Amino acid sequence: MAKKAVASVQKGAGKGHTKVIKMVKSSKTGSYSFQEDVVPNDMVKDYFKK
Repeated sequence: MAKKAVASVQKGAGKGHTKVIKMVKSSKTGSYSFQEDVVPNDMVKDYFKK
């Protein structure tokens, strides 16, 4: 049987982190790309202020 990735994240210390996706504009071409990171729950708002 296939193991769900979500189930392994929800156990233990995984609940204290959040996967965030931020759209970033390139200075060279002007196009947008997506930047994904995993940050602690209390630092999510600070991540998007950058």
